[in-house]
Amino acid sequence: MSESLNVIVIFAHPDEGEKYAGGTSALLARRGHRVKFLSLTNGDGGHFRLSGEELVLRRAEEALKAQAALGIANYEILDNRDGSLLPTLGLRNAIIKRIREWEADVVITFHPEGGAHADNRYAGKAVSDAAAFVAFVPNVVPDTRYLRKSPLYLLMPDYSMKKKYSADIVVGIDEALESKLLGCGAHESQFFEYQPWTKGRLDEVPAVWKDRREWLLRDLSDFLHVSKEMTPALVELYGELEAGRFQYAEPFELASYNSGSTVGRVRVFIEKLTEEVIV
Repeated sequence: MSESLNVIVIFAHPDEGEKYAGGTSALLARRGHRVKFLSLTNGDGGHFRLSGEELVLRRAEEALKAQAALGIANYEILDNRDGSLLPTLGLRNAIIKRIREWEADVVITFHPEGGAHADNRYAGKAVSDAAAFVAFVPNVVPDTRYLRKSPLYLLMPDYSMKKKYSADIVVGIDEALESKLLGCGAHESQFFEYQPWTKGRLDEVPAVWKDRREWLLRDLSDFLHVSKEMTPALVELYGELEAGRFQYAEPFELASYNSGSTVGRVRVFIEKLTEEVIV
């Protein structure tokens, strides 16, 4: 891996990178690493009132605000319809192209067998299918230079997972909590409109950020608070004393389709995450 890591987070809908890997992404960005978010759909299904181009534009605007909040380098949204994602050859090649263009050292995505939500599951499946062709296969997607090293592939859990999740790497994100909350909060159409509407709670959504922040903390509690499942990996990464100081964390599973030994790549990833902030 290079001195500065290139990390790409690939997910199904605008707002999921923020929800499941926003703290880790903000930490990496603060330490001078290049992070790209890639949404495989445009999110045009995610509202009860807005639709079509109006919603697509709204969600793209929110993504740019989230990018600024997290401090990441790039946020790209592919023009695939929400609810229509399939692990096609075209999608696989689009993913190969973007991983190569970003010269990714680390790829963070969904589990290919995990989510009950088809878009999320197929996002993970498409990335797992792409992984074998990203490095050392110049004749696949030949218009984009192939990588000469395989990235480290990490999997983030999502709300719809039905399988047991393995927290292999757990990142303490207290330092980046505010950035994560602001990144999620930038997606007003989702966290403060569509999702509350689906739960019959739209009339309860607060108007000011101070109260919205508390709303998000409660809404994201299952994905934020250090759990007993996270503790062993957190202690392994930070040591028992330091690990005990964390309230908030993000877990990641090592993808089974990683090429070769992951020990060295994991070590570098952890070193980069825990180094001093670059001023």
